[in-house]
Amino acid sequence: MADSGFPRGVGAPATRALNAAGYTELLQLDGVAAAELQKLHGMGPKALSRLQEALEELGLSLS
Repeated sequence: MADSGFPRGVGAPATRALNAAGYTELLQLDGVAAAELQKLHGMGPKALSRLQEALEELGLSLS
């Protein structure tokens, strides 16, 4: 994982959007609705997919 607390492949715009929404670590996204994350400015399908994959590797997921 990158120093941002999110996995590689999640770009700077998506990382900034997550941070602005109060998410600073991947584990905080467990159970968060994917539809809510999609609404964040800067969150694209690639970043959303990578976040879901990283959560699944930990046995977690978006809702």
